[in-house]
Amino acid sequence: METKSRTLEITVLSAEDLRIDNKPVKKNAYVVVCVDPFNNKATKVDGEGGSYPSWNDKLVMEIPLQTRFVTLLVKCKGSRGEKTVGLARIPVMDFVGGYSPATCLQFLSYRLRDPKGLKNGIINVSLRVKEPLQDCSSQAAAAGGGNAATIGLGIPIDGRRDYGMVTGIPIWTGSPSNSLF
Repeated sequence: METKSRTLEITVLSAEDLRIDNKPVKKNAYVVVCVDPFNNKATKVDGEGGSYPSWNDKLVMEIPLQTRFVTLLVKCKGSRGEKTVGLARIPVMDFVGGYSPATCLQFLSYRLRDPKGLKNGIINVSLRVKEPLQDCSSQAAAAGGGNAATIGLGIPIDGRRDYGMVTGIPIWTGSPSNSLF
């Protein structure tokens, strides 16, 4: 039987430097994760974090195979109703079909844009696609029976046997170093 969707596990970790009308957000920020107009979930409201809220909410969603973007919408509840703080669109290709297997945990950060299209903070998430290991690595599945912990892939996180992979981009400081070559 052919599947028409996959399961996405996205953890909305935190945000940085959130502003409304160029003023820092005071409290009550939350995030809505949208896969399509009919499939969205929200985090809990952070009543204390202000401009630097922290949620650490894990959301599990079905994502159709034809989906190209996952949208993160940061909102703030106030006495005058809800206001949109910022929006980020995550290309599905950032976590499926890239340099690391889709089932590996990936930590990503995205620039938020306010309703006017101006830069407005950063949102930090971790995500992985919940699929059998053999879909992304038939050799690894054959070697360990499909269990990443038994074949030693990835990095142990907090002493647990939950193995993940961290990917990143090196940042150059601008000063030359003799140790590179």
